[in-house]
Amino acid sequence: MRELARGAAVMGRVIYALALRETRTRYGQHRAGYLWALAEPLFFIGTFFLMFWFANRTAPGGMEVIPFLATGVLGYDIAVKTMDRVSLSVEGNRPLLFYPHVQPLDVAFARALLEFATGVVVFAIILGAYSLWVGELVIDNFLVVLQGMTLAAVLGLSAGLVLCAVTVMNNAVQRIKGPLLRPLFWVSGLFFTANMVPSSAREYLMWNPVLHCTEIIRDGWFPQYHAHSASPTYVLIFSVVLMFIGLTLERRVRPRVQLT
Repeated sequence: MRELARGAAVMGRVIYALALRETRTRYGQHRAGYLWALAEPLFFIGTFFLMFWFANRTAPGGMEVIPFLATGVLGYDIAVKTMDRVSLSVEGNRPLLFYPHVQPLDVAFARALLEFATGVVVFAIILGAYSLWVGELVIDNFLVVLQGMTLAAVLGLSAGLVLCAVTVMNNAVQRIKGPLLRPLFWVSGLFFTANMVPSSAREYLMWNPVLHCTEIIRDGWFPQYHAHSASPTYVLIFSVVLMFIGLTLERRVRPRVQLT
């Protein structure tokens, strides 16, 4: 037990150091680095808001448009960006893997931790600023919101580990990853809710675990919205299965990574 605790402590320090390094690499080299983490989701939210405004459309169920869009966009961002960054963790940090204490999983966990922390901060800034603007902040259940964001991060980490290991085997995966994942943008509940969709179509849409995450976040944020179709258990089981596959593949490709 003592050796296990010592190993866990070393791994924790390595992940923390890698997360700090990743922060400086991604955001510290340019003056607008940190602002870009905020500007990108704001651009999507603003674009969809203008589309709603020009179409004279309101958010469903009496929800306010900007929080409705923000809970969808930011939940989706956490899942997809975590997956993308974790999938490139080995390819982008091969020199670090020459250090004896640094393993591929450490880099993957560090990137996932950074994406989750960034997503939570951006979520708090955008919706906090909106609440100050309207002079009202109403959250139905903050823990449910945090649950949805955490599930999105775990899902992104699990899928990212699978893609990372497959990329080591064949880097052509990164070229086809974008076209394969692009449909997720349209079926993950960014600008609609599962309750709006007819039951015949909802049955198929709910196979998408990202939609469950956005529904859970909205359920926790809006007092008037209840995500009857969303299931945290489904997302967790989906993530555990992907995590098992990703860790198994990582053990197979680790000798190849260490040799290169």
